[in-house]
Amino acid sequence: MAAPPTNKRLQQTQAQVDEVVDIMRVNVDKVLERDQKLSELDDRADALQQGASQFETNAGKLKRKYWWKNCKMMIILAIIIAIILIIIIVWATQG
Repeated sequence: MAAPPTNKRLQQTQAQVDEVVDIMRVNVDKVLERDQKLSELDDRADALQQGASQFETNAGKLKRKYWWKNCKMMIILAIIIAIILIIIIVWATQG
């Protein structure tokens, strides 16, 4: 009669061990899944950083390009105004 309680206790212990093993497997799977997601997130962050750097470089180039265009336009406008003033002055002095 002593054998069945020991056997039952052994089965209970084995069931608890199996339950703990199952929980640990689930936890390990979750950790591996989390690691994969973190790796993907890190890759996406790197790509985003690279894109931001490229955007910043292109924005700087574009800013300089339009700054020079603006300077050229101001110079052309100043030349046109100077020519108009010269024409007005010459016309006024001859009249």
